[in-house]
Amino acid sequence: MKKLTILSGAGISAESGIKTFRDGDGLWENHNIADVASPEGWRKDRELVLEFYNQRRRQLHEVEPNDAHKLIADLEKYFEVQIITQNIDDLHERAGSKNIIHLHGELFKSCSCNNRSLIYEQKEDINIGDKAEDGAQLRPFIVWFGEDVPLMKEAAEKAREADIFLVIGTSLQVYPAAGLIHEIKDDCLLIVINPNETGFGYGERAVVIKETATKGMKLLFDKLINMK
Repeated sequence: MKKLTILSGAGISAESGIKTFRDGDGLWENHNIADVASPEGWRKDRELVLEFYNQRRRQLHEVEPNDAHKLIADLEKYFEVQIITQNIDDLHERAGSKNIIHLHGELFKSCSCNNRSLIYEQKEDINIGDKAEDGAQLRPFIVWFGEDVPLMKEAAEKAREADIFLVIGTSLQVYPAAGLIHEIKDDCLLIVINPNETGFGYGERAVVIKETATKGMKLLFDKLINMK
């Protein structure tokens, strides 16, 4: 069975109604990214950061996987599928996908602010005073800007193993995730689904589908199955 590795980004979740931020204005839900997604922001105003992610978590309860998520899950019938996602939602899981690496963390988890290896399921709000077992304040289990990406090594290994590497819903502007396409084998088929121009140096080797995630997956699905 061929190995299909999928790198997904904010574009696939946006079609389910999850708002994203644009690097151009540096804002996420009208908040400066540095204020809500950095260690400095956490040190400055924990209450603001917790409420920001509490709102995101509440929103996640209200959305559902879209057709792109579901078609990706269906591909497990034909390929050995590995998803590497930059998204912090659980929509791939809810669609039925099994093998998922969350590079940037998971919204439905929390961790100790002193020890990110103390991890807890977190479906509801995190409040000031909610403690981990080490006595430290709970924080969102999110990789903030300026923090290490612990699963990057595992993701790079999966990229190197791929026979087909599909990039969907991301313009690959955030590193180190953007570097994953440089890990794939020379004979790996590279496919990119993204409605916008991307400038991450894949040259002419990529098959580019300039569509949204859902429309692109519908166009690609049968063609992929014929490659199994």
